[in-house]
Amino acid sequence: MSFKSPPYIWHNGEVIDWADATVHVLTHALHYGSSVFEGIRVYNTPAGPAVFRLQDHIQRLFDSAKIYHMDIPWSVAEIVSGCKQIVQKNQLESAYIRPLMFRGYGNLGVVPGADIKTEGSIAAFNWGTYLGDNVLEEGVDACISSWTRLAPNTIPAMAKAGGNYLSSQLIGMEARRLGFHEGIGLSVDGMLSEGAGENLFLIRDSKIYTPPQAASILSGITRDSIFKLATQMDIEIIEQALPREMLYLADEAFFTGTAVEVTPIRSVDGIPLKHAGRGPITEKLQTAFFGLFNHQTEDQWDWLNYIQE
Repeated sequence: MSFKSPPYIWHNGEVIDWADATVHVLTHALHYGSSVFEGIRVYNTPAGPAVFRLQDHIQRLFDSAKIYHMDIPWSVAEIVSGCKQIVQKNQLESAYIRPLMFRGYGNLGVVPGADIKTEGSIAAFNWGTYLGDNVLEEGVDACISSWTRLAPNTIPAMAKAGGNYLSSQLIGMEARRLGFHEGIGLSVDGMLSEGAGENLFLIRDSKIYTPPQAASILSGITRDSIFKLATQMDIEIIEQALPREMLYLADEAFFTGTAVEVTPIRSVDGIPLKHAGRGPITEKLQTAFFGLFNHQTEDQWDWLNYIQE
């Protein structure tokens, strides 16, 4: 989904003009995917713009960098402040924030030397519904991809790293080429893993099922939010290995993620689910999730970080 460029961006510790945030073509991250990033939503609430689970996202950014032995030259507090600063500077009431840390220009060795420093940027801009208009109500059509997700002990799926998303690109491009909204990858053992950029849930007999972290998934922050909201509603969530046919027989299914938020799945591989759209449990979870931002759902976990406090 395209977006309109805002006037400013946080780059290497300073707020500068958007067009001036440039890197050298021999930047290490361009050649080897050595970057880590986050996607974070800002919602316009009755109390003003609020960032959803900002601290958790930035902590995961640092965790991803740790896995790849990447030293970030700013503290968690400084990146949190930078996120809020750039939203304010661009005068945004709702936004998508993209913090990015990456290995910069220095040498072309695969193994980065001491001369390669970590650089960083934080963008904030308006970004609408990720998989298309009306999908939050009508749902999306998904397919099982021919591409398998990352095998354990190859590339760490727990890290939200740039290079990991080459797999996601292949899954997503294949799905769109075949006329679907999104693709779903299987793990190396043939069980369900996740979407191209989303965690996956299915509902059968009023219970929610989702693949475990061992299924080469990124353990999403929106995923964790759904766990907590469902538990509060006394809806059982079961993490277990799931065969693909469980999706065909599901009453409901949905994707979660910062970009997709909570998006229903209405069909898989051309097979309509029992509720070929947004089912009752998905709708209940959606309502609770979006209720956080209109204050219909109590924020008992302190998930909302207001731009102006």
